[in-house]
Amino acid sequence: MVETNKDILTIEEAADLLGVSVKTFNKVLHTENLPARKIGREWKFSRQALIDWVAAGRSAEFYRETTSTKNGAGRGEKARRTAGWRIEFD
Repeated sequence: MVETNKDILTIEEAADLLGVSVKTFNKVLHTENLPARKIGREWKFSRQALIDWVAAGRSAEFYRETTSTKNGAGRGEKARRTAGWRIEFD
């Protein structure tokens, strides 16, 4: 774990702040509306913006009702499907 109190973070430091691998963080960076800036070839992240982004999220946003008939759904039952990150974790 990298200990840092910097306001502007590298991708490694941002991943560490959120407690995920750089690989997972990079997938989120490219699939979600993550607050970031690309400066030259490097991504930079505001520590506070990342904290605010996580705080603004709601778990209900990652689930939706479906009318699929898979697994018994569609017969009056509510099925929940993850509509969120769609990534594989390490």
